[in-house]
Amino acid sequence: MIELRPYESLGGENHGWLDAKHHFSFANYHDPNRVHWGNLRVWNDDTIAPGTGFPPHPHRDMEIITYVRSGAITHKDSLGNEGRTEAGDVQVMSAGTGVRHSEYNLEDEVTQIFQIWIIPTREGEQPSWGAKPFPKDDRAGQFIVLASGYDNDNEALPIRTNARVVGATIKAGETVEYPLGKDRKGYLVPATGAVEIDDVRVNARDGAAIADVETLRVTALEDSEIVLVDAA
Repeated sequence: MIELRPYESLGGENHGWLDAKHHFSFANYHDPNRVHWGNLRVWNDDTIAPGTGFPPHPHRDMEIITYVRSGAITHKDSLGNEGRTEAGDVQVMSAGTGVRHSEYNLEDEVTQIFQIWIIPTREGEQPSWGAKPFPKDDRAGQFIVLASGYDNDNEALPIRTNARVVGATIKAGETVEYPLGKDRKGYLVPATGAVEIDDVRVNARDGAAIADVETLRVTALEDSEIVLVDAA
């Protein structure tokens, strides 16, 4: 089953400094049919103006993954962590028992991110933060695990939930496969380009909710950069 969620159908709001699109119910946008997909709770497509960002605010009991599509985001939190994550790279914050953080675009250009929230399987642990570069050349023609709650994904950023966030860059005409499993749910968004899944075209920034698929096959109609959440 593939349910296409075109970019134009997403909820959201333009705040001036932030142009936010929501794949799932978030803030003032609520759609009872788009509350979560498995344990995937939030997928926001955020465009942040230069010199602006999210001031310090709290979170708890959520795995928050930020995939930077262009520009860079600078993180600070109440644990003393500070870091700059740039295009193609990923940061993860496990909010755990509670943390305050800020996310600012300190660049001279617009920053675009996917912000992904996944409901944790493990609660009551101390908060943590980490970031890691994932060169696009390493993802060429294959899926690479970016964040994972499974011990065998040693190269990925750790998250405290039964899920994976994976990414790939594929040339037009190429097909990549991912062993999703019929008991899992997938949610795929092309950051750039356009792809086809089971004869369904998914354009840049569209969402594709995927279920009851043993092996997911994604064919690039254009050179594409894709992100997939494999959710429980």
